[in-house]
Amino acid sequence: MTGPGGRRPGSSPKTLQRTERIGRGGFGPHAGMVGQKAQSFGPSLRRLVGRLRPERGKVSVVFLAALAAVGLSAVGPRVLGHATDLLFAGVIGARMPAGITKAQAIAAARASGQGKIADLLSGIDLVPGRGVDFTALGHVLLIVLAIYVASSLLQFLQGYLLNDVVQATVYRMREQVEDKLHRLPLSYFDHQPRGELLSRVTNDIDNISQSLQQTMSQLLTALLTVLFVLAMMLSISPVLALVALVTIPVTMVVAGLVMRRSGTQFIAQWRRTGTLNAQVEEAYTGHTLVKVFGRQRAVQETFEIENEALYHASYRAQFLSGLIMPITMFFGNLNYAVIAVLGGLKVASGTISLGDVQAFIQYSRRFTQPVTQLASMANLLQSGVASAERVFELLDAEEEIPEDARTELPATPRGEVRFEHISFRYDEDRPLIEDLSLLARPGQTVAIVGPTGAGKTTLVNLIMRFYELDGGRITLDGVDITEVARDDLRSRIGMVLQDTWLFRGSIRDNIAYGRPDASEEEIVAAARAAFVDRFAHILPDGYDTVIDDEGGTVSAGEKQLITIARAFLADPPLLVLDEATSSVDTRTELLLQQAMSALRGNRTSFVIAHRLSTIRNADVILVMEGGAIVEQGTHDELIARGGAYAALYQAQFRGAATVAA
Repeated sequence: MTGPGGRRPGSSPKTLQRTERIGRGGFGPHAGMVGQKAQSFGPSLRRLVGRLRPERGKVSVVFLAALAAVGLSAVGPRVLGHATDLLFAGVIGARMPAGITKAQAIAAARASGQGKIADLLSGIDLVPGRGVDFTALGHVLLIVLAIYVASSLLQFLQGYLLNDVVQATVYRMREQVEDKLHRLPLSYFDHQPRGELLSRVTNDIDNISQSLQQTMSQLLTALLTVLFVLAMMLSISPVLALVALVTIPVTMVVAGLVMRRSGTQFIAQWRRTGTLNAQVEEAYTGHTLVKVFGRQRAVQETFEIENEALYHASYRAQFLSGLIMPITMFFGNLNYAVIAVLGGLKVASGTISLGDVQAFIQYSRRFTQPVTQLASMANLLQSGVASAERVFELLDAEEEIPEDARTELPATPRGEVRFEHISFRYDEDRPLIEDLSLLARPGQTVAIVGPTGAGKTTLVNLIMRFYELDGGRITLDGVDITEVARDDLRSRIGMVLQDTWLFRGSIRDNIAYGRPDASEEEIVAAARAAFVDRFAHILPDGYDTVIDDEGGTVSAGEKQLITIARAFLADPPLLVLDEATSSVDTRTELLLQQAMSALRGNRTSFVIAHRLSTIRNADVILVMEGGAIVEQGTHDELIARGGAYAALYQAQFRGAATVAA
């Protein structure tokens, strides 16, 4: 049934998705293009960080552990520099004559014209004639060892807790996405290729997890390292610290320019990933049709186009973000060289000790390293935020109209369905159903026939509240269905669709899907009524045979029988059959008609059929054209009237007779 815009209104979600993808050019060069504009980096990042709020206790411990670990690590080079001073003072002191003071040694050096040596000695804490104080050196080295061991343990604690924080956050996000999918209206899935949607739920959330895991720890450590190292550098030499700071603004400006360009490309990369996933999922799901119609080359060309687009987007993103590391390393090495030269001159002038210069050089390396790390994390962070934007777009999608469940359906259902002047359209400017009224009395079998696109399936989907009415109302047993909880409403209705859906599990589990608490006897009885028992016994594992929607364990017709058995077991007061026997052979169809006649019993049934022979015994036959009921009555009445139904009936059987002739 093709509705406005080439869509199959009212079909099952899977059919709607498949048809929508093909209608959007599923096998063409523009398949599954996503045209939504991405949010800006800053708001998305803040929103992503805000999702850590439930773990703020652990985040506080992570921050304190990182603070202590980085603080201890920052003190380490300064203490180690003291060990260098002890070694240097011991080596120089051992070469000087004993019995003189340091001041006398400096004066003697100046008197002999060795002013630079005198300046060097003035900056060293030495005792002439005394060698290396290994006891003091050992104490210093033990302190350094304790500092680094404690820092490592704190870093381990930080990493352990951070992993827990990230995984808990992503766990909640997956739950929210899953809950959101159940709250979205069917119309949302009409416009979303299934592969692209799956990419948001799987690839993008996994990418968020990896990005958070890798960036949060490094980001926190890097920022704290910059602060602590800067403080230590200022305590050693404010002049050298200012020299080290000169390169930072230049580095950040250049890195910021590159990040701005690469961020756009990362957004494009993940959108292209979703598009390619949609095309691949579509092609492999429908691989049989692709082969039947000889479209392998067309599918391959589409894949190549999308794959190349993803390649270029990924290449540009990675190339631009890859420029950040060498740029920052260049400025870092330049800074290192300048500090080494200036530090050497200061040691020679005696204004700073060799150990302090050694510590300062280590600090200068550690000062530029966090900046380099921050720059190198830009690609991960931008990639993660780009994925977060796509997930947030899903979470922000408009949901079904909130339920106003003020009323409960009668405890003893009768099955009376009344349509009162209803109007509905898929697109605002293209009406489908206008001012339609209908009464289905309890126990009646109402058959709906008409040409493709007439609105047959749409009519029954409106009963299920898969879509909301634009006007009028529908009542079930006198209760407006908009005032009833959707779950309560749908629990009273059983559907068997033309497109079968089975989940991965046993035949028994699939039959009992609507009634998990059903007994074995009830399941077998439903299977026998739907003729599932005939083929289930010949399978190796019987009712325990594992099947799924794509598997080849059972045929398409046998899958449809399982869905019919599912409806038998659910035993709903209102039954909807949408071409429920389209995939079975004629003999089985006749048997199923008898079984479904028994199933319909005293319950109200809506039967959508193209084969008019299957609905001859219906209590009321509705003929729909263009969203309106043009005729209604019994089979004999409509044939005698010689109108639209008679024309359909005669065309169908005259065509069959002509073919047979």
